[in-house]
Amino acid sequence: MVIAFSGWSDAADAATGAASHLLASWTDSATDVIPELIADVDSEEFYDFQVNRPTIVIDDSSVRSLTWPGTQVFALRTPALQRDFIIVRGVEPSMKWKSFSSDILDLADDLEVDLVITLGSMLADTPHTRPITVTGTGAHPDLASRLGIETSKYEGPTGILGVIHDGCIRRGIDSISLWAAVPHYASNSPSPKAILALVNAMEDFLNISLPQGELVAESHEWEQEVSELAKEDSDVAEYVKALEESKDSAQLPEATGESIAREVERFLRRRSGG
Repeated sequence: MVIAFSGWSDAADAATGAASHLLASWTDSATDVIPELIADVDSEEFYDFQVNRPTIVIDDSSVRSLTWPGTQVFALRTPALQRDFIIVRGVEPSMKWKSFSSDILDLADDLEVDLVITLGSMLADTPHTRPITVTGTGAHPDLASRLGIETSKYEGPTGILGVIHDGCIRRGIDSISLWAAVPHYASNSPSPKAILALVNAMEDFLNISLPQGELVAESHEWEQEVSELAKEDSDVAEYVKALEESKDSAQLPEATGESIAREVERFLRRRSGG
């Protein structure tokens, strides 16, 4: 089960963008994978509409329709892989977080989900010209050790993702969190480079190949556009250069080797059909 919510945990729409990419790219790829809407959370129960207002959309025929904030759950049956996917995508709820997370995890139990992956993105002091860093953590030391990831050291206010992870621990469901670090000076939505980084992180953790669509090309275009904008402001250009120097000096040779190895593994998985 892959979970992403817009709002507090979705800088540059990277988390929800990655979830949407999975739904769209599999549909557009030459496979028989078709996303199936299996649940639509009742927005009346969990959302404050003065915080997340409904939106009016006018179609090509000038017909108006109302779209309410909410959360949808899709099933992706992927026979070519060793596991199927449940994609949970929506707006972070405003209230009744305990009930909301319980409903989501009840569904996970019913569908025999064996792993929950939450996606998040946050603003950080990082240069747009370097690879987007994705941190993978587990909420419990035993789980983190078993899955080969870091234990989360975060303390402080949390969002609905933190509540869901707490629920996973109580139910005995494995769960990990993947967070992308988005350059704070280039936080305009969406950020295809951050979306691609999250998709690649899922690939590496699950040891599978995921459709990438136009993300690679869009990431290069995004980086070039941000670079052009940075050149127009000398202060921003100097700041980016300082971030690059700091990032490069902190990059250990071993980490660089690991990054190259991951790229090679992704290439080989795609050549072999996943």
